[in-house]
Amino acid sequence: MKILVTGANRGLGLALAANAVQRGHVVLAGVRNPAQNTEKLTMLCERYPQQVALVPLDVASDESVRFTAEKADDRYQVLDAIVNNAGVLSERYHTIEELSMEETVRTFQINVFGPMRVVKYFLPLLRQGTRASIVNISSEAGSITNAIGGNYAYSMSKTALNMFSEQLSVALREAGIPVYAVHPGWMQTDMGGQDAAIDPYVTANGILDLIEGKKVVTSRFVFIDYRGTPMVI
Repeated sequence: MKILVTGANRGLGLALAANAVQRGHVVLAGVRNPAQNTEKLTMLCERYPQQVALVPLDVASDESVRFTAEKADDRYQVLDAIVNNAGVLSERYHTIEELSMEETVRTFQINVFGPMRVVKYFLPLLRQGTRASIVNISSEAGSITNAIGGNYAYSMSKTALNMFSEQLSVALREAGIPVYAVHPGWMQTDMGGQDAAIDPYVTANGILDLIEGKKVVTSRFVFIDYRGTPMVI
């Protein structure tokens, strides 16, 4: 399979890229700036030169996403999965009085409009795949039922991402392309911290099982965790 992973230079994105190539897949590893924080990803590219392609992909830029989609079309002509993993967590624990609207807009640009841009420009390639799917990395923080205070920008962006995923799932149902909004769990990443409970490679394995069709998702809604278990909306 050919899998596009955004934010592939660290954390869950890097774990997804590494696990995917070990399973024999080809990975388009999207990073905002290939010159920064890509040492481990570069090593992966060198170890698997036929399976990993590091591609510049700034999900906050229409021009960047469109350009990379065109290059991917020229080289591969097809995609089998998209994992929208790139995301930011900012303005944490800020009160509404303290909240930076500029940072809040930036959060939506990356966490919501980023996945929308990627799907918009890469969907034609995905439609050529034999067992295509889309995974948008969400969070339990996007649950309305379980909402807790102190995370306006991030939580709201993940709730919006869940709705985008639901809308997209309906739109692509006849095409047979499943869409998942996946809660990855509390992971040991830069965002989750080292006290987190889950190794990102465990989450990556679960997501790849979803992509490969090894797990049957029976949830009515697309919001699930990395094991395929329904999340509370």
